[in-house]
Amino acid sequence: MIDDLLSFATLFSAGLIYRVILQYSGHEWVKTYNQTVTFMILPFVTFIITRTIEGNIALSLGMIGALSIVRFRHPVKSALELVMYFNLITVGIATGVEIEKGLILILGTVLLILILKFFEFIFKKYNINIFTSSFSDGNELNIIELKSKEKKITLDEHPNLKNFNFSHESSEYYYRLVFDNSENLKKFKKNITNDKTIIIVNFDII
Repeated sequence: MIDDLLSFATLFSAGLIYRVILQYSGHEWVKTYNQTVTFMILPFVTFIITRTIEGNIALSLGMIGALSIVRFRHPVKSALELVMYFNLITVGIATGVEIEKGLILILGTVLLILILKFFEFIFKKYNINIFTSSFSDGNELNIIELKSKEKKITLDEHPNLKNFNFSHESSEYYYRLVFDNSENLKKFKKNITNDKTIIIVNFDII
């Protein structure tokens, strides 16, 4: 009974820690109610499956057949999302067999995410983006679109610049910048407010 309670605590912690760490790392898709519930429930489901079919070959084969008809009804938007689902499933299975293996997987995953976030933070201090922002990652992005009669070197060289265009008809320069973090976009907007040559065309913040 104590072992099961410890396993339940481990599984709950895994889902909660993964969700918090991913959100801290800028992965907005994990913030929804559905994703939160998924992260909490999925490890428990696989844990119960593991305990149920343990040592029973016939039941194992039957469970495989039953689970083979189950699939996600919505498209997975990013590779990371799919990997995290498999990670949570593996945590449930590993904990059901040997709790130490589940703890090792949780610790390794959290450390990897934090290490990558640390390197991203260090490089950003030197205005270097080691990762790019993409809609295909499943994240909603904060977007600002600007236009100017003058060519802006600061915008041309900005690390968050995604699109640049010059209109020969209006003789205007158009810039489109995207930000993972809404606070960074707000700071950027504040910095260009005093520049009267820049006009904000669109400001989309989440």
